[in-house]
Amino acid sequence: MAKKTNTANSTICLNKNAHFEYFLEERFECGMALEGWEAKSLRAGRIQIRDSYVILKHGEAFLLGGLITPLPTASTHIHPDPQRTRKLLLHRSELNKLLGAVERKGYALIPTAMYWKKGRAKLEVALAKGKKEFDKRATEKDRDWKIEKERLFKR
Repeated sequence: MAKKTNTANSTICLNKNAHFEYFLEERFECGMALEGWEAKSLRAGRIQIRDSYVILKHGEAFLLGGLITPLPTASTHIHPDPQRTRKLLLHRSELNKLLGAVERKGYALIPTAMYWKKGRAKLEVALAKGKKEFDKRATEKDRDWKIEKERLFKR
């Protein structure tokens, strides 16, 4: 029996704003330490990572500002915190590489996507440098020119 892969539904959420605000250099895949109600909310697609970021503290990575809205059917004896700090699971070599880039080179760690992989929630984190205002205008100008060029070729 062939194994069924469902790539269309594997994406939970995307941070589309990250491409506009930052130059994304290198991407890393990391797991997350979640509670039961959080996993259920992720299955329902109730997450927002637009305003979140990753910090490195005591040799570990943490996601700050990620909003996972609890389902209304959450247990009565658990009081969920939608914006709690969540630990990210990375290999030691990846953590060391990220730590060096963030501390010495001035990069930021920005979550770009969240998806399912083999039944586990994975977070894609990118090393990013912030864009200046003129960089954002240039990006917008390039995007508009690409759209206009496609329109001209269609005719």
